[in-house]
Amino acid sequence: MATTVIPQIKLGSQGLQVIFLFISLIPISFEISGVDDFDDHRISIVALIKVSKVGYGCMGLTGVYNNPLPQEEGISIIKYALEKGITFFDTADVYGVTTNEILVGKALKQLPRDKIQLATKFGIVTTADGKIDAKGSPEYVRKCCEESLKRLDVEYIDLYYQHRIDTSIPIEETIGELKKLVEEGKIKYIGLSEASVDTIRRAHVVHPITAVQLEWSLWTRDIEEDIIPVCRSFTTSEHVLFVFIT
Repeated sequence: MATTVIPQIKLGSQGLQVIFLFISLIPISFEISGVDDFDDHRISIVALIKVSKVGYGCMGLTGVYNNPLPQEEGISIIKYALEKGITFFDTADVYGVTTNEILVGKALKQLPRDKIQLATKFGIVTTADGKIDAKGSPEYVRKCCEESLKRLDVEYIDLYYQHRIDTSIPIEETIGELKKLVEEGKIKYIGLSEASVDTIRRAHVVHPITAVQLEWSLWTRDIEEDIIPVCRSFTTSEHVLFVFIT
């Protein structure tokens, strides 16, 4: 059987024109990005960082819709993904209640960091009564970033998402703190997840938004009416989650 190698293409600098896979062996999702040339081998976020055409969603390694995998097995899967050409890995502080970031961090210690693009997220919290909420105060943003850096055991995060928008905090304040983290070298690029058009526009004024994570599938196409056009106008990539492939 021929060896499968994941190609690389350019992302974010030419508008939205092609769909590409963002795959985990357990949870699977899609990424959307802008490229003109299908023969190009890499995706370039804002023409500065290159990521693999297929990314790996690490969420399921510590269990969400499945039982958590043994740590060594999870690390082996990440290493195998890199061997196949996948260089973009996605995690979040809420996955496995922080254990996912720890696992990914341990895998990174066995891999060349300069060959990997790492995305993680902050902003989803569980309240005292067990409800899911969003939090985006500047103090919380910084606290989450510092803690993610420690769990991942890295000096910087390539792409840092606000996982859910805290409507009680002006987005300008949240992005303002993220901008400071960029300036300090702790994160390279800023992303939003499940954000409205107005939020994307206001955030982009404070600092360029590199990626927007949202649901986009044959069943969910309403974002084509407003969010996709505004992302195209900002040459932002769309990272689509919760589209499953078998």
